Amino acid sequence: MTKADIIKQIARETGVEAATVSAVVERFMEQVRVAVIAGEDVYLRGFGSFIRKHRREKPARNIPKNTTITIPAHDIPAFKPYPAFRRLLEKK
Repeated sequence: MTKADIIKQIARETGVEAATVSAVVERFMEQVRVAVIAGEDVYLRGFGSFIRKHRREKPARNIPKNTTITIPAHDIPAFKPYPAFRRLLEKK
């Protein structure tokens, strides 16, 4: 399912114009993005959390050149599903 599919589905179910739904979805995603970049976790009760995970510096191999490289420490965005949501997925 794509973002466009989600927007169409919400517009169909609520009767709100697709352009309005699109603006709300875009703004929601921007708020999540800004919060995670700022180091804040975003908690959506019943759904899950958008979090920022820290990855340590680690050695890796460049196989074609047969050399060792160092991957620097960095942060990545991640999603952690709410436990009830996870259980629903496990039942399927």
